[in-house]
Amino acid sequence: MSRSSKKGPYVDERLVKKVEKGMGTKENPIKTWSRACQISPEFVGKYFSVHNGRSFTQVFVVEDMVGHRLGEFAPTRTFHGHGQVVKRTIDKT
Repeated sequence: MSRSSKKGPYVDERLVKKVEKGMGTKENPIKTWSRACQISPEFVGKYFSVHNGRSFTQVFVVEDMVGHRLGEFAPTRTFHGHGQVVKRTIDKT
């Protein structure tokens, strides 16, 4: 369900302040647990470390990501593949 348009987008104020300070380089990304924060145009060209529940995933924001959430680019689940086909041999006795 989408957010009401009259409320406006949710952007974490602490992240906006850090972006305005000039943080968010590749060597020193902005560390955040705020996965629900919507990406605004000021975030373009910045690096973020988004928490996925276990570790931090580094995300570089490009122009196509504006309007999406930070959590969309830090997957929380790892896919290990479907079950493999087990070849069984019949022993002749």
